[in-house]
Amino acid sequence: MTGRKPNWIPRVVAVAALLLGAGCDMVGVHHIAQKDYAAQRRSDVLSTRTLSDSTVQALNVVALDRDACAANFPRCTNTLLYSDGLDDERRLSSLAELWLAYAIQHDHAGDSTAIDDAALDAYLQSARYAYAYLFYTARDPGERAFETRQWQVLDFYNYATRRAVGSFFRLLPTLGTDWMRTPVAGWNLLKPSTDVYLGSGDYLPKQLIPAADLGFSGLRNSYRRDGFGSTFIAIGANPNDSDQPWRESNYVPLTAVLEFPGATLQSVLETHDVRVYAKNPYLDNAITLDGQSIPLAANFTAPYGVWLARSGFAQQSIRSLLGRGGLARPEVLLMQPYDPDRLTVIMLHGLASSPEAWINVVNEVMGDEQLRRTYQVWEVYYPTNVPVAVNLAQIRKAIDDTLHHFDPSGRAVASNHIVLIGHSMGGVIARLLVSSSGDRLWRVLPERPGLTATQQQKIRQRLAPYLQFTPMPQVTRAVFLAAPHRGTPVAQWKLARWIGSLIRLPLTLLEEGKGLTDAMQGKGATRGTPARIPNSIDNLSNEDPFIEASSTLPISPEVHYHTIVGIYKSKGPLAASDDGVVPYASAHLDGADSELVVPSWHDVQETPQAIIELRRILRLHASALHCLWQAGAGDAGRTQLACGQPSS
Repeated sequence: MTGRKPNWIPRVVAVAALLLGAGCDMVGVHHIAQKDYAAQRRSDVLSTRTLSDSTVQALNVVALDRDACAANFPRCTNTLLYSDGLDDERRLSSLAELWLAYAIQHDHAGDSTAIDDAALDAYLQSARYAYAYLFYTARDPGERAFETRQWQVLDFYNYATRRAVGSFFRLLPTLGTDWMRTPVAGWNLLKPSTDVYLGSGDYLPKQLIPAADLGFSGLRNSYRRDGFGSTFIAIGANPNDSDQPWRESNYVPLTAVLEFPGATLQSVLETHDVRVYAKNPYLDNAITLDGQSIPLAANFTAPYGVWLARSGFAQQSIRSLLGRGGLARPEVLLMQPYDPDRLTVIMLHGLASSPEAWINVVNEVMGDEQLRRTYQVWEVYYPTNVPVAVNLAQIRKAIDDTLHHFDPSGRAVASNHIVLIGHSMGGVIARLLVSSSGDRLWRVLPERPGLTATQQQKIRQRLAPYLQFTPMPQVTRAVFLAAPHRGTPVAQWKLARWIGSLIRLPLTLLEEGKGLTDAMQGKGATRGTPARIPNSIDNLSNEDPFIEASSTLPISPEVHYHTIVGIYKSKGPLAASDDGVVPYASAHLDGADSELVVPSWHDVQETPQAIIELRRILRLHASALHCLWQAGAGDAGRTQLACGQPSS
């Protein structure tokens, strides 16, 4: 027996181990750090490229794990689909994430290249399982509104939709117009349904850019609406070079939705039909799916930001000021495709400027849900080198032509109760658009003795479009920002005069000036000495005859007007202050419904205070009109007073 272990020793060891094991805790407790709390709950294949905790737990229930799924993906998804132990919500949400992970792993295409069939099929599988989870399980989306898992699944759906729709978009131009369904990656693509109209007259964009990928500098805020669907910028064909003075926007928001037809959960899971809905978020707040009204996602800032970034306005406006190319005549730029049922806001920029002057103003208006439902924005883009009187006449004609083109009868909401907003020189022009000249401006002409009656009549005929005008009847409210209604001494500074000397006026205007000079030759006049035509900088001088005469013209009593004034250099009393360019005394208007003074340089329209004030005024305008429309016909004075407006 010496040297041999007793046979009872292993048994003792085994019993001891069993007893010790029974006395140990099998579950430990640890605390999750605060910084890891949100990450653990929200981590998923989109945010961290790893499966969410919910999907991992679902795999554990059916005796699977990540490695098993990676080794045999078809077996993994089939096991999840058919095994007991999971309810439909856990099953479908996990399948949506697994298929999305598979699609991302096999998607090697960029936004400008086509996705291969395997990856596209996986994106559609993911979108279908997410769609089934959202609309074909026991609870409807509203009952899960506060659950993190639903937001994850919605993100899975939206991302899969984004990639699939981008792939479909490249296919559409090859299909013509007569098709109803076409095979794509083992699926049947049904003909898309769309209400997205592009300014080029098309419903099929030339370019489609995912909006979620973009960020913008220069824009203070980015306005989005959370919801169902994937957001895009739809870009139409470039506008042609016809003689029309208007351009509808060809950069518009689009929200894409994939629908998987079926009356039951089983039929949805078995279908290989898919339809794309392309919705205009300006028109559509929601979409009806499975009998439920579902709020649509939207991005209202991205189309505007891309349009501005690609416009080249900054360089073009300087060339236009100096008369060295660029813009030749005023254009009316519609920020959204024309809508007859929305009120119109028309914005006019200032000297050496462009629509970029309204970057944040327009974005804030389009980003405000109430204002977006009520208004459409037009921007007048005009050459700022020519005299104010010439721009006034040409801008008036461009606006009139645009209104008549879209609404020949003049009865649409868009054609009435227009709001004009003008900054700097654009504010001067805006005020003249709502003023009456009578015969007051004829005295700005230099006296030429000895003119015959025929010569005088000829001169009047030529100058009447510039010196004789009436208010635009369609405008009932105006806002003037830092507008030098009485001119500014800055226009006489040496630097301003030097810049003015660099300005070239259009050849047609110079020829018109020479023609006028010839017509104005009277007795004793020296022939061949044409009168000098003032440029825009000359017109902004506080000593300019036209600005002096026009500053006293009466504003239409039908127009409610407001002023916003910047104060950059305070010189004691408000009346002695200025914004660095325009004196307060020049920007102030007696009789205004309101005046806001903002600590600001001349670009006061970019300040948050001015934007808030503009939004207030636009809400006031809409509210007053709603009251008037509700009141209907009757005594106009009493109706206006009841609606909080002074009787005109």
